Amino acid sequence: MKKLVLYLLILVTSIGYARAQQKGTAEIKFDQTSFNFGTFSENNPVVSHVFTFKNEGDAPLVIHQAVASCGCTVPEFTEEPVMPGKTGTVKITYDGTGKYPGKFKKSITLRTNAKTEMLRLYIEGNMTPKDEK
Repeated sequence: MKKLVLYLLILVTSIGYARAQQKGTAEIKFDQTSFNFGTFSENNPVVSHVFTFKNEGDAPLVIHQAVASCGCTVPEFTEEPVMPGKTGTVKITYDGTGKYPGKFKKSITLRTNAKTEMLRLYIEGNMTPKDEK
């Protein structure tokens, strides 16, 4: 009798595990993962770019968190779940106010519920001093 109960318990656990594995997963796919602002002046030190992504999975995609590598870079992202086949955005704004002119490269780390749970986006550019054109 104990063996029968043990076998039934194993069977029920296996069925539950198999059903959990069949659940769909989200898959995030960006058009591009890096962007170069090129050269811009310290006179207009705030620049932005919008990254577009698509959910190529079969479950809703959620971005849980977007963290920039420094305080001069601010990410904004689609906060509601992105359904399969639909698109969302991540807008990155770099503010060079008070920063030394020159080249920069920043990263933004995204945490999602997708198959690839963490990924990075990159921005770079070259801010020239106010005197230069």
